[in-house]
Amino acid sequence: MSKGDFSGVWIYAGHDGSKIDRATLELLGVGRKIAEKIGAELSAVLIGCGIKHFAYELISYGADKVYLVEHEELKYYTTLPYAKVLTDLIAGEKPEIVLFAANTTGRDLAPRIAARLKTGLTADCTDLDVGDYEDKASGKLYKNILYQIRPAFGGDVIATIVTPERRPQMATVRPGIFELPKKNPGRDGEIIQCRIELGKNEEQAVEILKIVKEERGEANLKDAKIIVGGGRGVGGPEGFKLIRELAKVLSGQVGASRAAVDAGWISYSHQIGLTGQTVRPDIYIACGISGAVQHVIGVKNAKIIIAINKDPHAPIFDFADYGIVGDLFEILPVLIEKLKNIKAKHKTLRKMVNVQFRGLTWKTIK
Repeated sequence: MSKGDFSGVWIYAGHDGSKIDRATLELLGVGRKIAEKIGAELSAVLIGCGIKHFAYELISYGADKVYLVEHEELKYYTTLPYAKVLTDLIAGEKPEIVLFAANTTGRDLAPRIAARLKTGLTADCTDLDVGDYEDKASGKLYKNILYQIRPAFGGDVIATIVTPERRPQMATVRPGIFELPKKNPGRDGEIIQCRIELGKNEEQAVEILKIVKEERGEANLKDAKIIVGGGRGVGGPEGFKLIRELAKVLSGQVGASRAAVDAGWISYSHQIGLTGQTVRPDIYIACGISGAVQHVIGVKNAKIIIAINKDPHAPIFDFADYGIVGDLFEILPVLIEKLKNIKAKHKTLRKMVNVQFRGLTWKTIK
């Protein structure tokens, strides 16, 4: 749509019927900062059936308004009905910025809406900002421009993309990039119930008969506090035994570089980087990973990065907080053994305390 009287920041609220997507909550955090910076309201759009209770959760995480669309035909996500509902809402309410998570649903839904509204869309953003933009060719100054930042050319270039003339400004954002905002259960907000008409027409081209949920056993990297990653230097599937053992001792998860996944040494669900997952653990231990920018993009938000590589010139050391130059097959067994000894001592100490103070109350001990 042509630039006109647009205002506000909108987040598409994804859910699976039982909980709000973590990526949605992350977007509420960055959306709150953008909204405050341009002096606008932050709204979420919630679509489904029997999901009003989610609206209160969205408000507690930062939404000022929640546009609630409930209909039996919208109980499960299907592309065309959801695209129609969102397109009609955006065309009517005219938000200035609309953000989606760059997950399966967001990547399917956002481009259809952008095409219908004849506006731009930047996919898989790794950062967002907002400010003024001057078109040097025309000398025009544009206000409240969303800086849509993402890697380009295989990660060799970080591009900043803007949409100065069309509205809304739209982007999908990679999950795991931004921190979760703090929840405030007492926060006030407005729930706007939207009435819609959905008939049996071209928008209902697909009918869902049954939802089958399957436990895949994939790596849970998004919530992991500690991740041990393995790369080409691991040498093969056998090398990942040490990676898994170290992760187990640390109560962490196993990650991998694209090179290790492409070689078939470990499944794609463990892949971290530009073409995998973006993570933000407290500690990331990179074992035998060279440190290509495509991988580093996925772990740059880790609080501490520890690199183990026998090549002292490996790029990973440029990003690491701590580095160990050496053969991981010599270093990891020693590290694992020392960690096991430390855990064993703490376990013994806890047992001694339990025996010593069994039957006593906290007040007595104090």
